Amino acid sequence: MIGPRILPANNESIQEAAADLERGSLVVFPTETVYGLGGGTLDESSLASIYRLKGRQSDNPLIAHVLDIEGARSLTTGWDDRCTLLAEAWWPGPLTLVLGRSGVVPDLASGGRPTLAVRSPQHPVARALLEAYGKPISAPSANRSGEVSPTCAQHVLDDYSADPAADGMIILDGDRCHVGIESTVLDMTVDPPRILRPGALTAEVLQNLIGSVEYTELHHTSASPGTMESHYSPQTNCLLVDVEEMRHRLSNMTERCVVLVSNPDHHEMVQPPHTLLAMPSDPDGYAQDLYDALRKADSEQADLILIESNGEEDPNWIAIRDRLMRAASDRPV
Repeated sequence: MIGPRILPANNESIQEAAADLERGSLVVFPTETVYGLGGGTLDESSLASIYRLKGRQSDNPLIAHVLDIEGARSLTTGWDDRCTLLAEAWWPGPLTLVLGRSGVVPDLASGGRPTLAVRSPQHPVARALLEAYGKPISAPSANRSGEVSPTCAQHVLDDYSADPAADGMIILDGDRCHVGIESTVLDMTVDPPRILRPGALTAEVLQNLIGSVEYTELHHTSASPGTMESHYSPQTNCLLVDVEEMRHRLSNMTERCVVLVSNPDHHEMVQPPHTLLAMPSDPDGYAQDLYDALRKADSEQADLILIESNGEEDPNWIAIRDRLMRAASDRPV
């Protein structure tokens, strides 16, 4: 077994990856958000392989990646002027639209739902792969289901190197993902449109284009990928705590903790035997570093991961707080 293969993203490797997709194989490719585990949207066998390799429940929908509005309209129903406004403003980019699913798209592409999630990725490697393949590519994040999403090629290799089902799978290396958390998912089948999964684009930004936008409550499981109650989770038990609880636990615990702290004034709380992982204090930097930090924390093999809670009043932290709440969900300590 040779295992998955990390290939530098260039014309030769992208053409090889497109040929693999044409044969029904899976390919991992970078987007601006996270790395995706991709198969042909119109290829039911490839879709089944995605669910099988990832260990994903078959009712958990996938996102279809397309180059442009024309590609999205070919897969969906109900596209309207609001969709055009959003796509013209934010495509290519980290915005996913949920619309009616066209009859040409297999049920499995949307977890059996009558809707389909579509987006046009910004990353040049993702776009080159879509061009070379010539058809839409469905892809969830390229991690084991429910675990921490990958933001670099090595993360994917770490997850699948021992899996015979991933033998020979191409991982196109497009460097680190610059957004770092998954796209905003906006349901356009309801009025007003509803954010099913928060991302880099906030409701406030979207409302400037199309008027009222609602949020699905945090921790709610919806018809969107990435909204299971426990998700983005490291193997190590994980707690999201305010600064006072963090101080109390670090002062009274004999077990070793890895602590993610974004406020530099709180770094001094973390003393041996505990380990500090200093996080950026701005939401963009924090989002970019988050999944790599969770993976690093897991690799420490500590007894507990503590994450400092912050940004509750700032809409730019909503997506990060969503990921942290799901990462720490229902974990006994």
